[in-house]
Amino acid sequence: MNADEDIKQLLSEVLQIDTSGFDATTALLGAVPELDSMGVVSLLTALEEKYGIVLADDEIDASVFETLGTLGRYVDNKRR
Repeated sequence: MNADEDIKQLLSEVLQIDTSGFDATTALLGAVPELDSMGVVSLLTALEEKYGIVLADDEIDASVFETLGTLGRYVDNKRR
């Protein structure tokens, strides 16, 4: 199961934004103003809590947050 829909919901809750038009190709970092440094930290924390995963700092870079799809694939890989 792809995490994109769950991540859309988390983005909506954590950043308090409307994500109804988001899909896998939606740009995130640099395109969603609310996804600043604090937004990224809040989202990472929410993802860790929701999925029971650990997201190591040295694994996270801008490419993970390029699009909703890249973030979803990263989370899917961590869940395996």
